[in-house]
Amino acid sequence: MVPAAPCKEVEEYLSQLGISWPCSVDEPSLEETVSSFKDFLRDCVDPAQSPDVISVPLKTFAEKHNLDLQGYDPNLDVFHGNNCPQRTLSILITRISVIWQRGSPCTVLHIVSCEEEFHQQKLDLLWRLMVPSAVLQKHLICGPVKVLNSTSPIGCSQYFQLRKSQMLEASVMKYGESVQGDSWDEIINSLTSAAIKFELMATPHRSQVNVNLEEANITTKGTKSGAFVMYNCARLATMFDSYNSAVSQGDYPEFPPAEELHYSSLREEGEWLLLFNYIMMFPEVLSQSAQMSTTSPGIRVTANTEAVCKFLVSLSMDFSCYYNRVHILGEPLPHLFRQMFARLQLMKAVKGVLHSALRTLHILPLTQI
Repeated sequence: MVPAAPCKEVEEYLSQLGISWPCSVDEPSLEETVSSFKDFLRDCVDPAQSPDVISVPLKTFAEKHNLDLQGYDPNLDVFHGNNCPQRTLSILITRISVIWQRGSPCTVLHIVSCEEEFHQQKLDLLWRLMVPSAVLQKHLICGPVKVLNSTSPIGCSQYFQLRKSQMLEASVMKYGESVQGDSWDEIINSLTSAAIKFELMATPHRSQVNVNLEEANITTKGTKSGAFVMYNCARLATMFDSYNSAVSQGDYPEFPPAEELHYSSLREEGEWLLLFNYIMMFPEVLSQSAQMSTTSPGIRVTANTEAVCKFLVSLSMDFSCYYNRVHILGEPLPHLFRQMFARLQLMKAVKGVLHSALRTLHILPLTQI
């Protein structure tokens, strides 16, 4: 369960990236919950304060209730607020009330910018004070995004359109005037979405993201771009389409069962590099980087998306070198089939790893280009 997008522009931007996000959320009346929170705070603070502007001594109340403040900013003290914090907490409680009613465990993950971290910790602590049985809360802090080579601010819609125009131009340079029509529009959108996601998620989330708007920074074969990974996904898909087409024409036999394959014919160094460095290492990469632990000590969690991005780019680079050097689909001669099938089986594994890793970033791989 996630809050609605903050504005229409962000909602459209997320949709362009292929991210499903709720357009609206029905909110029941919150007056009763807000009123109960106000009553609680009035009992806790100086009665001389205005009922609508309340200063809550968080650290004092935390010590009084023996709350563990490990991981919180040591400067947390007084929360100065009006109706806003009570309403925010009321919305949070309303969202998770269904889970509470089922008796299921629940964790609230605050995803905030580094500028908002201090304020969000105050909201977290205020909730813990007002509702002692509140759910487990964790914080994922995102660093700032700095746009380079721009004299004026740029919105997310402009950012997407700029990257899309650059991806279109790079594709035209590579594939010529054939880059037109609905199918190519879908391809360009997929490349743009992947490029943007890699650009943002290849940097550790607490670090600053530097967005370079220059065209030279984004190409369909740039090793810093998700487009390069997508390009290699498409190469694999095209290769298997070519094989299946040749089978239907009778040039190649059907793919044999796995137990009949002869892996001893795989003698290229690049083949064993793909096997040992990527196919066999992928489960470990997932276990270490693609999951967030909400049971770790402290209040912060880490999402190591950059490790998956680096893994995908590195795999794509080594696959590309191998693919450019080795002719996988050889001549339709019986004495060459043994090696061809072993290589195709290896490529199936590479394709599976690419697709699985992309799914962890919510990116659909390209099947043609």
